[in-house]
Amino acid sequence: MLNEIIPAALNDQRLDRIVALIADVSRASAASLIQAGGVVVDGVGAVTGKTKIAEGQSIAIDTALLPKKELPIADASVILDVVYDDTDIVVINKNAGLVVHPGAGNPTGTMVNGALARFPEMASAGDPLRPGVVHRLDAGTTGLMVMAKTQAAYEALVNALSKREVKRTYLALVWGHPTVLSGTIDAPIGRDHKDPTRMGVVVDGKAARTRFEVKSKFDLPLPSSLVECNLETGRTHQIRVHLESIGHPVVGDSTYGGARSSLSAPRPMLHALQLAFLHPISGQSMSFEAEMPDDMKVLLARCS
Repeated sequence: MLNEIIPAALNDQRLDRIVALIADVSRASAASLIQAGGVVVDGVGAVTGKTKIAEGQSIAIDTALLPKKELPIADASVILDVVYDDTDIVVINKNAGLVVHPGAGNPTGTMVNGALARFPEMASAGDPLRPGVVHRLDAGTTGLMVMAKTQAAYEALVNALSKREVKRTYLALVWGHPTVLSGTIDAPIGRDHKDPTRMGVVVDGKAARTRFEVKSKFDLPLPSSLVECNLETGRTHQIRVHLESIGHPVVGDSTYGGARSSLSAPRPMLHALQLAFLHPISGQSMSFEAEMPDDMKVLLARCS
């Protein structure tokens, strides 16, 4: 059961849209859930998704009544940039705009769909709804991801991530000049209390730590910096949320305050540069690096 108080950001929105956002489902699934009696507003069962909801109203969503999700299917039309693969794992350099696995609004055309077409054995690794996925990148983020082809590899990689034995290094172009050249952002992350469609630094969130180091500073067209980030945890939108929390949002990030006309970008300028881990089966040390994508290079060339 999900319980939320409607924030100002969702004031006067249709109930089916609000349910879709909070439960991370499609509008059609949200409408079906409302019709099935799975949504209560201010203690009263909702009967239609067309109802407008006001700030401050309470909403309860019974996710157990959601329609069962269909398993992802193979889609050879999704082209993947495979950096490395063997019988147990595959390392992919993800392109901008590619969603990692099917979900609300993206039932097909994801990395998982493409991976299943190329590596059908992956269907048995991990969660059947997102097979092979041990960690994720946001749709707008580019760079390296490792996926598991077997259940044994999946379990070993998930365990390594939980023990912080996987090194993940990112490059981010951010607004402004951090006051220190390096440091650690240690702040819990969870659903933003004012807007459940966003993540934020909240007192009741999950522990999250991001180490950062300023690599370059620029003054034109406005002050900005190229920052290297290393994840110690892997929360949703962690780097984007943490950098916004210290006043330096990622350039191009419209969700977390980084979209500005003086240096416009089609996506958040965030790139998963390096990935290092021990092979989940052989124990061999593995290390990969993905060159910065062209759109990020072009934007950096405009900074001086």
